[in-house]
Amino acid sequence: METKLYVGNLSQQTLEDDLRILFARTGGVVSVQIIKDRDTGKSKGYAFVEMVSQGDAGKAVSEYNGFNLDKRRIKVCVARPRQVQPGSDFRNRRTTYAGRDERTRSEITLSERTRFEFDRSENPRRY
Repeated sequence: METKLYVGNLSQQTLEDDLRILFARTGGVVSVQIIKDRDTGKSKGYAFVEMVSQGDAGKAVSEYNGFNLDKRRIKVCVARPRQVQPGSDFRNRRTTYAGRDERTRSEITLSERTRFEFDRSENPRRY
């Protein structure tokens, strides 16, 4: 049974191969994934390591939690399962105007719409 570990407080210079070599000392490593920012491509400072067995994962947690890697103390623990958050499927989302109103554009009266357009033209940086 595979066990996924969370590895936190990583340096920007830490590579997936570095983690694979480190965790291979305690047992079989299935995969290593450093999480990166989608815009910049830089590391977010944490990774997930999948181990072959729970015994290997437990040994890795006890041995490497608090371990100094690239001049940083890393945190290693068993990863929690990913939770689905309500509203994350992008259905039933209503357009909001600068977070002020959750009504759709057709539900806003003409006077409110005119006032909103006026506010936006007066202060465009706010929107």
